[in-house]
Amino acid sequence: MTVPVRWFVMLCAWGLALQAVSGLAADGPDSVAVLVTYHSLSGSTEKMARAVAEGAKAVPGARVALKRVGEVTGPDLFSSDAVIVGSPVYWSNMSGEVKTFFDNWQFKFGVFPEFKMRNKVGAAFATGGQVSGGKEVTMLTILAAMLGNQMIVVSGGGAFGASATTEGDSPGIDDKELAEARDLGRRVAEVAALIKRGARK
Repeated sequence: MTVPVRWFVMLCAWGLALQAVSGLAADGPDSVAVLVTYHSLSGSTEKMARAVAEGAKAVPGARVALKRVGEVTGPDLFSSDAVIVGSPVYWSNMSGEVKTFFDNWQFKFGVFPEFKMRNKVGAAFATGGQVSGGKEVTMLTILAAMLGNQMIVVSGGGAFGASATTEGDSPGIDDKELAEARDLGRRVAEVAALIKRGARK
């Protein structure tokens, strides 16, 4: 065996060992699973959702799944330590798709009467065309659905979660709003890790 081939074999073995170690770290006792889910037609809420996911991924040990609400399954919910839900503002409230998502928690996934989402961390984000178009109401209705399922809700990026204005004097999502979305994702992952560590004690 020539020297270059030996080095190649050694490097491959080293890479496989590192991959195995990183895999163990990702699924270890300090890891948390964060589900970021959303509804988006124009792409604005999806853009915020991606920033929320980026923030959550910045926390060591966080495993993040990004899905539209219509793609989420029961196992997605029940295997998550935290769920962050985003919605556009429709008539000062969450969209019908997001409301159906929450309705499915019972009618499709059967979270009740065992309260299968109990003690999981929950958070919300929203996008709306106008400054006073109902973004806070939308986030509060999302958080209310989570509270009804005995989840632990947190904020981040703003008083009730992260939000963005997409019309008028703010035609699109700016860097400040994306930073708030990342802050929300990061805080949710951090709180979920704290709760998970505390539960093991």
